[in-house]
Amino acid sequence: MIGFIVLLLVIFLALAFLGFVIKGLFWLAVIGIVLFVVTAIVGYFRRGGSRSKV
Repeated sequence: MIGFIVLLLVIFLALAFLGFVIKGLFWLAVIGIVLFVVTAIVGYFRRGGSRSKV
């Protein structure tokens, strides 16, 4: 599961980078940043939640 979340973070970071590089795709950068933050938060809570149960 952690590997999948890391993969999503890399993909969303790449989308954000492309959005900033290509001026016409600024909306892609915004979507990439939002998805990156949401995925990071979900990954943090899932990782923290599974460790606290042990």
